[in-house]
Amino acid sequence: MKKTTKLKKIIYSDELEFLMEAHNGLSAKVVEEVGFKGIWASGLSISGSLGVRDNNEASWTQVLDILEFMSDTTTIPILLDGDTGYGNFNNARRLVRKLEQLNIAGVCIEDKIFPKTNSFINGETQPLASIEEFCGKIKAMKDTQEDEDFMVVARVEAFIAGLGLDEALKRAEAYRKAGADAILVHSKKSDFKEIEAFMKEWSGRHPVIIVPTKYYTTPTNEFRKVGISTAIWANHNLRASITAMQNISKQILKDESLIQVEKSIVSVQEIFRLQNAEELQKAEKKYLPSTNNQSKPETE
Repeated sequence: MKKTTKLKKIIYSDELEFLMEAHNGLSAKVVEEVGFKGIWASGLSISGSLGVRDNNEASWTQVLDILEFMSDTTTIPILLDGDTGYGNFNNARRLVRKLEQLNIAGVCIEDKIFPKTNSFINGETQPLASIEEFCGKIKAMKDTQEDEDFMVVARVEAFIAGLGLDEALKRAEAYRKAGADAILVHSKKSDFKEIEAFMKEWSGRHPVIIVPTKYYTTPTNEFRKVGISTAIWANHNLRASITAMQNISKQILKDESLIQVEKSIVSVQEIFRLQNAEELQKAEKKYLPSTNNQSKPETE
């Protein structure tokens, strides 16, 4: 089954589904191995892993370079956190062409102004794109895709910007009519009330995706009750890796030794396994000439 079709089945499933964050080839491989059906290629996590801010400081081609490794090492679908589409409609439709070439299953774009700012940094001061402009961007992306199952998700930032339920519903409906395959409704509140109110009025007219980073204490079954399609665990592999790196680095600096840390981290052999080093060893035996059987070079 195509990766695009797999993602479409996740988003349109009758059951609550989940996407897990990854930000490079190795983390993507881990996400697949533990059993997740799909990957969220987080803009925050990718930029963070590169040591830059989540303000489009990493160019879209640099993001694509990372996505290529993520796609090559996995068989499950990847939904890219595509920020604003990296520009206007023309940038966004070019993005779709390149993502399809890399076998990326879909992209989520948000109705902000380029360059974007992370939603949890001064969200209410961030201007949103006009509905008309954003709808044009969605239409351009859908007109450009060649794979009918490629997913374009429209992310509504009305709650983040403090514009309220009516504006969120107005924008979501416009984006649905413009051709978006699903709506991602974002909230920075610590409770589920904004999303719950939205879902009540939305009445199941299109799949809804959420990112419960801030309202993480909400029982997952509440998402099911209101009909959420997909929940994204959006940045937790990056955050976990930072915690681990900080702790290990501090311990080694303090001890000037590896004795206290070696048993608490994976072996080098586990890295080799994740890299599929064994396959290369087998291939070398198959394709490289045997040292013992190599012909000696002719001499005059």
